Amino acid sequence: MHIRQIIAAPATRRVLASAGIVGLALTASACNRASSSETAGSGGQEAVGVTLITKDSTNPFFVAMQKGAKADAGKNNVDLTIASGKQEGDDQGQITAIEDAIARGDKGILITPMSTGVNAAIKKARDAGLYVIALDTPPDPADTVDITFATDNRAAGKLDGQWAAKTMAGKDAVIAMLDLFDDKIVSVDYNRDQGFLEGMGIDVADPKKNGDEAKTGKYSGGNYTIVCNEAGNGAEDGGRSAMEKCLAKNPAINLVYTINEPTAVGANAALEAAGKKATIVSVDGGCAGVASVKSGVIGATAQQYPLKMATLGMEAIAKIARGGEKPKPTEGLDFFDTGVALVTDNPVDGVESIDSAKGAELCWGN
Repeated sequence: MHIRQIIAAPATRRVLASAGIVGLALTASACNRASSSETAGSGGQEAVGVTLITKDSTNPFFVAMQKGAKADAGKNNVDLTIASGKQEGDDQGQITAIEDAIARGDKGILITPMSTGVNAAIKKARDAGLYVIALDTPPDPADTVDITFATDNRAAGKLDGQWAAKTMAGKDAVIAMLDLFDDKIVSVDYNRDQGFLEGMGIDVADPKKNGDEAKTGKYSGGNYTIVCNEAGNGAEDGGRSAMEKCLAKNPAINLVYTINEPTAVGANAALEAAGKKATIVSVDGGCAGVASVKSGVIGATAQQYPLKMATLGMEAIAKIARGGEKPKPTEGLDFFDTGVALVTDNPVDGVESIDSAKGAELCWGN
């Protein structure tokens, strides 16, 4: 079993034009290549080459996914390569990693696809005989990959929305929507956003488009106003700047939906700086996010399980490479559902949840 990790040079120090994390401007990890005896598994089986490609290597969600894959690689005699985009939105970084996996002769790829911009590269990999599993982010269309192992992101958003609607208890909801991108369409982005609105009882227009719903109307408990749809790029600093823009439009915001917990932390910082308070909901369930629930920064977060996605996906590729059966989608869905649970210390009737103590037992990251 051999693990290699491809690390991008910092953007400010790069001297070549490649935008990818595994391109010419990048440095490889100082791993020694395994000998032939090391790559042979029990019973003389050869190691199976698998590449895990995440969106970046700094978000705790993807760090946890990488750690889970590393920890489990030996159990399946997997020769694992880990790569990622330089940051959220780095399509070219993922494309380069896919092309490298093909050239290396890997049997499969696990990928959290950045956007539809990587679809052609995924097709190229599948045409070359690699089995491709999407993790966390189902591609659009879903059959771009062989199968997806993911949270039901729409269900995660709905849990947030249902909890928020009950928590508002009939008060006017003045809502900020802090999404992922404003320059590309990604299924995880619109599914969480639109799921939240559906959970609130707000009619959505195009279910695959953020921001085209009526800006005012009725939610299940009263009146609502959507102040903004701002992109925070899934990062704390982006969440803060997005929230600042929203507060500039309407300082009376009292409910904030965030695409993930780093965005939520940034939004809270902006609210505190402005001397404002609002109920914040999010998605991820990392240990830092669960701690934010316990401290009251986040009212509720939908917890997902990245280690499960990575380990189940890697096990599936190893099994297929050795002649085993291919995994099947969860009944009624076009992907394999790895589960979700709402974490809150303020439960409401009719919305199933776990508290932050239980969430801490199940969380990932630091």
